[in-house]
Amino acid sequence: MAWWIVKAILAPILYVVWRPWAEGAGNVPRRGPAILASNHLSFADHFFGPLPLRRRIVFLGKAEYFTGRGLKGLLTKAFFKSVGVIPLDRTGGKASEAALHTGLRVLREGKLLGIYPEGTRAPDNRLYRGKTGVARLALEARVPVVPMAMINTFELMPTGEKPRLGIRPGVRFGEPLDFSKYYGMEEDRAVLRTITDEIMQALQRLSGQEYVDRYAAEVKAELQGTAQPQEDPLDALHAPADGERAARAQQAPAQEPPAQEPPAQEPPAQEPPAQNAADEPAEGDSGRRDTSVRAPDNKP
Repeated sequence: MAWWIVKAILAPILYVVWRPWAEGAGNVPRRGPAILASNHLSFADHFFGPLPLRRRIVFLGKAEYFTGRGLKGLLTKAFFKSVGVIPLDRTGGKASEAALHTGLRVLREGKLLGIYPEGTRAPDNRLYRGKTGVARLALEARVPVVPMAMINTFELMPTGEKPRLGIRPGVRFGEPLDFSKYYGMEEDRAVLRTITDEIMQALQRLSGQEYVDRYAAEVKAELQGTAQPQEDPLDALHAPADGERAARAQQAPAQEPPAQEPPAQEPPAQEPPAQNAADEPAEGDSGRRDTSVRAPDNKP
C-alpha cells in the first residue's frame, strides 16, 4: 500500500520535471514471477525503472537501510520500504544463502524481483561484467529474465551528486529471456556464466553502452585507491555461483614468491670478496689476474 501511495505522489512530479520515457513495457509479464535484470548507473534507477510499470518491483537491499536510529533512520526505512526494497535477512546463516533464499521467496510469491547483475553502481557510463547470481536465481526459481536498460540516469544523477535538470531519462524493457533448457543445471558454473553473459549482451543492445569485461567493483576500488573492492551485502547473492573471488584469494599466496626475488640476487654480495683480492696474492694466478685487471680501472 505504501508503495502505491509514494508512486501516486512522486510519479506526477517526476513526469513533469524530467519527462521520462519508456519502451517495451509490454514485455514485462502482467502476472506471475519474473526477474528484471537492469544495468545500474545511478541511484535514480530505483525511481525511473519501475515508474512506467503497473506492477511493483521488489529489490533486495542492505539491512543497514532498515536499522538506523532516530528520525533519519525512520525516514530512511520508510523510504526504502515504500519504493519496494526489502532488507536482506542474514540471520539464518551465510549471506549468500540468505540472499538466495530471500530472492527465491519473493519469486515464489509471484512477484517481480529486480536485480542489478553488475553488483554495484557503475563508476562511469559503461556496462560492466555481470555476476552469476541472476542466472542462479533464474534457474532455481525457473522464471524468465526481462532485461531492463536504464538510459541517461548517469547524466541525471551521478554518484554523490544531486539530480540535474534538463536531462530526460528513459528505460527500455527487452523481450523475456527463456533459460528453460538449462533447468537443473544451476550448479554448473559454465552454464551460469553463459546465461549471465547472454543477459548482459541483451542489456548492451538495449542501452547502447560500451561493454567492459571487468567487474565494476574492482574498477571502483582502483579508482578509489583501495586494495580490495568494498564489500556489498548484495554481492553475496552472486558469490556461490561465481567462486571467482575465492579462486583469486587462493591464487594470491602463489604470487608471493616473485616478491622474494631481490634477496635471491647474490652477485652484489660477491663484491666484498673482490675488494679483498689484494690481500690474498698467495691464492695463485686467479688472484694476480684480479689485481692486474683492477689496477687500470682505478687510473681514471
